[in-house]
Amino acid sequence: MELTAYEDPRSVLVTRRLAPGTLERLTDRHRTVLHDSDQVMPRARLLDALPGTAAVLTTLDDRVDEEFLDSAGPGLRIVANHAVGVHNIDLTACAARDVVVANTPGVLTESTADLTMALLLAAARRIGEGERTVRSGTPWGWAPDFLLGAELTGQSLGIIGMGSIGRAVARRARGFGLRIGYHNRSVLRDELSEGAVPHQLDDLLSQSSLLVVSCPLTEQTRGLLDARRLALLPRGAVLVSITAGVVDEDALAAALDSGALLGAAVDHHTREPTVNPALLRQDRAVLTPHLGSATLTTRQAMGRLAIDNILAVLGGAEPPTPCR
Repeated sequence: MELTAYEDPRSVLVTRRLAPGTLERLTDRHRTVLHDSDQVMPRARLLDALPGTAAVLTTLDDRVDEEFLDSAGPGLRIVANHAVGVHNIDLTACAARDVVVANTPGVLTESTADLTMALLLAAARRIGEGERTVRSGTPWGWAPDFLLGAELTGQSLGIIGMGSIGRAVARRARGFGLRIGYHNRSVLRDELSEGAVPHQLDDLLSQSSLLVVSCPLTEQTRGLLDARRLALLPRGAVLVSITAGVVDEDALAAALDSGALLGAAVDHHTREPTVNPALLRQDRAVLTPHLGSATLTTRQAMGRLAIDNILAVLGGAEPPTPCR
């Protein structure tokens, strides 16, 4: 797609088409260069478009590194990530050049928690397999042992990462009568824990028949759930991951293949948009294309917040949601 430019003073680059109704406040105030596509902006074109920009609105697929910053030059004031995560951004390099980094926390919490519960139900009740059976035209009929899944009511749910999304999942899980435990970088105050009990990671795994992985991807959490740790889950457990890179996807596929896990669901994939072929072969894997925040309301709110951050910094103010 061709870049679309709007007239006005300072230059802002937007690397991806945003949800409808979000861009106008930016284009009214600043000269905006938009990569008007739902596809990732090719790296060469991104680097060519960067010189002279004062702000860049990025997505998780845009790598912000020394090369990016060199191309942008000294006039770059802010990188506003259209995401909660910032693992695509070299925060140290940005800080060294006094480039503000901002993200979009909070506004996608509820929609992502909703999808997490949907994935938990889909994987536990084998909804993906059932839907594919019906659509394929394969003969089927009700039987006492047909596509038996797992109950949610009364089960033990472990949550790895009790940030705002993890806590929102815990609130929803209480409605299913689940016993909830969690593992987090720090133990939460009682009023924040949503009734969940803190555990060391291995202990949490050993008692969680249902597991949700919602911690951010960092150097400490990358590959955190490897084959050894997945083997700690009770046989027949169900795992849902909404964070790329934390779960070893090959080990997850092997656990499904062996029957150690009843089912799994993955929304945010390690090599996105490529999906691990080993998972694609697994009937009991529910695989969705990064839909956590994919509601019109949420994506509009994310776009507005990213733009709020840009307008604040270019106006000489503090951004609403900086990454410290």
